[in-house]
Amino acid sequence: MALYEYVTQDQLTGFDKYKYSAVDSNPLSVYVMHPFWNFVVKFLPTWLAPNLITFTGFMFLVLNFLMLAFYDFDFTASAAGHVHVPSWVWVSAGIFNFLAYTLDGVDGKQARRTNSSTPLGELFDHGLDSWACIFFVATVYSIFGRGESGVSVATLYYILWVVLFSFILSHWEKYNTGILFLPWGYDISQVTISLVYLVTAVVGVETWYQPILWHFLYRDLFSFMIIACSFTVTLPMSLFNVLKAHRSHTLKHSNLYEAFLPFLSPVLLFVLSTIWVVFSPSQILELQPRIFYLMVGTAFANVTCNLIVCQMSNTRCQALSWLLLPMTPVVLLAVTGAVANETLLLYLWTAAVILAHIHYGLSVVQQLSSHFGILAFSLKKPNSD
Repeated sequence: MALYEYVTQDQLTGFDKYKYSAVDSNPLSVYVMHPFWNFVVKFLPTWLAPNLITFTGFMFLVLNFLMLAFYDFDFTASAAGHVHVPSWVWVSAGIFNFLAYTLDGVDGKQARRTNSSTPLGELFDHGLDSWACIFFVATVYSIFGRGESGVSVATLYYILWVVLFSFILSHWEKYNTGILFLPWGYDISQVTISLVYLVTAVVGVETWYQPILWHFLYRDLFSFMIIACSFTVTLPMSLFNVLKAHRSHTLKHSNLYEAFLPFLSPVLLFVLSTIWVVFSPSQILELQPRIFYLMVGTAFANVTCNLIVCQMSNTRCQALSWLLLPMTPVVLLAVTGAVANETLLLYLWTAAVILAHIHYGLSVVQQLSSHFGILAFSLKKPNSD
């Protein structure tokens, strides 16, 4: 019996009919990474469960986040005059990031190699990917930090949202077209950032203080690349694919409201969190940027996971995520000053969001494992020796 049955009976029936359909046209992925992953997967033991590979890769990103939180909790370590993050941390971050990326690439190949592909595996993979966004972005931020040559915490907040919406776009596409078009930016960013971590270990963060051209700094390039990639590649390609499906009459949701329904909860989450940022009496984002980012990223992951369940089970996306209901009074308490200690409120709410999301994830995994008669982290059958 699951901890709580978040997946409805109609959705379970939809999962039974589910067939994986994805398009990966990125040259880096097709001609470089896939051959590399095909080589790597041959060294994995055939008893190793794909979901265990997925989870291990995710934990490398969490480890990076925790490691940088220890050495650079408030994102000031890279600023001039502060004690910088040790070089070995950047080396570790580069290795861990590339390992996470590699394991994310080989988990599906291991599933096909061991004939253990299931809808649970895809849901588990993409669900963790949605949560990984915040750990990845926050770790990268420590390279530049919030100093004079860095990026302000407010700017990073909006950049985080650009990344989050870029991620959900792919699953919105699939919700409407039935095909997952893998974004080009993902592979390029993972390889680039892994190298940047290693370069930082060698040359030091001081290198990023220098302008590339005139007054154009590396931090500006960092911000420009993320925003430009989202608005000139990811968004246009998503809209093109959905429009193409509409013209060929293969669009699943021809009604405009139904087609854009998956964006309602993410937009409301953005509005609520931004109200908190803008009207915070204690300037909470300046005081606790890391915790605020973690809260937003985790809440977003929960909203996205709900969409992925609906998308894979071919069921209607729920209009409103239940997590937004308690968040509304929390934000009101914060911005009105009704709670004296806003930082404590943020910590308590962040803990509640993380626990709620973990409970949701465990429940869904347990429910689908039971439905398909499998073990999530083992290739053995339940009740077998």
